[in-house]
Amino acid sequence: MKLKSIYRITALLIFGLIAISCTGNKKTTENMEKEYEKGTFGYDLNYLSEKDSIILLKSDDGKAQVILSAKYQAKVFTSTANGLEGNSHGFVNYNFFDSGVVDEHMNGFGGENRFWLGPEGGGYSIFFEPGTEQVYDNWHTPKAIDIEEWEIKNASGSEATFVKDIELNNYKGSELDLSVERTISLLTEEEIQNRLKIDLPEGVNSVAYSTLNTITNKNDFEWNSETGTVCIWMLDMYNPSDSAVTVIPYNEGDVIKSDEVVKSDYFGQIPADRLIDNDGIIYFKTDGKSRGKLGMNAHRTKGIAGNYDPISKRLTVVTFDVDPNSVYLNQEWNPESDPLVGDALNAYNDGPLEDGSIMGPFLELESSSPAAFLNPGESLSHNHNVFHFVGDEGKLSLIAEKLLGVSLETVKTVF
Repeated sequence: MKLKSIYRITALLIFGLIAISCTGNKKTTENMEKEYEKGTFGYDLNYLSEKDSIILLKSDDGKAQVILSAKYQAKVFTSTANGLEGNSHGFVNYNFFDSGVVDEHMNGFGGENRFWLGPEGGGYSIFFEPGTEQVYDNWHTPKAIDIEEWEIKNASGSEATFVKDIELNNYKGSELDLSVERTISLLTEEEIQNRLKIDLPEGVNSVAYSTLNTITNKNDFEWNSETGTVCIWMLDMYNPSDSAVTVIPYNEGDVIKSDEVVKSDYFGQIPADRLIDNDGIIYFKTDGKSRGKLGMNAHRTKGIAGNYDPISKRLTVVTFDVDPNSVYLNQEWNPESDPLVGDALNAYNDGPLEDGSIMGPFLELESSSPAAFLNPGESLSHNHNVFHFVGDEGKLSLIAEKLLGVSLETVKTVF
């Protein structure tokens, strides 16, 4: 073996050991030899540890834990509020992992919080080549956010930062060069309470993390309406249940010229028995049995959304940056639509396609940044935070009432 190869292998081994020791992801008897029931965090920790040298963020008492991955595009794969025996909150696509297939369109590994870039469709699309019809056969996810590994800038037991240089070709024929920095930080109970301005009831367990996502223009030209531009797009994939409901409070009244509260026909109109608008709150049935997506603009959204599963007694809340005075990009697969009129918030419920196949099932909560109209060297950041609460429904309801403006009894019975 050549000396250079020996040095390279040695360096990789040393780096791997450092990464494992820094993050607390030691393959101990407890978390690698014990078998856990599918659906628990321990099961996913064991499973994902075989796929990657994962990074594990962990609270002092071990109840709050979060799995991150550099190999899989700086994803937050999943989390727990109750340690290894607790439920795993994120959607992990075991079928896709186990198939070993590399998909030319998108590699659906899952992940309860993943970094993407938009727009998906439209005149500025980064998923379609110039001049192509915007249909599935021509749709390809940029490799940097789909299958390429990211670099670990630094990592500890409570925080990790990932970086990636990305080159994108958009529908207008521009080549956009950018750098990305993404920091995921595990939040303490005190930080959760301070950020949400709530008191956590006794007996409610929690796991939460913030993500700070920054892109920088590395071109020697300005990103504008002529070159096209991008936005930061955060997608959270969670496990659905027969009774799970997404809850989206919104700003009522004539906040913009349009009366539309949500756009609900991305994949065909969402049926009325799955989407209810009542007293300033949107309710969306998320059982993983009917494919549907909705969007809400930056004037309507309050920068917060939630999902409640009464079966597992899990209340999830996401908060994110929103600026009603900024331009948001259109993600529709339609190059004739206005590229500068789009959503700040999206929600999705998975379901079977026409041929009966299904990626999940899963549900999604999503947020987007404003359009990145940046000069060379300028940056845009987008903050997206995830909070999971698990415990007695009555106590969880106090949190929902404070943050979402509705009791969980109402959420349970709205459909």
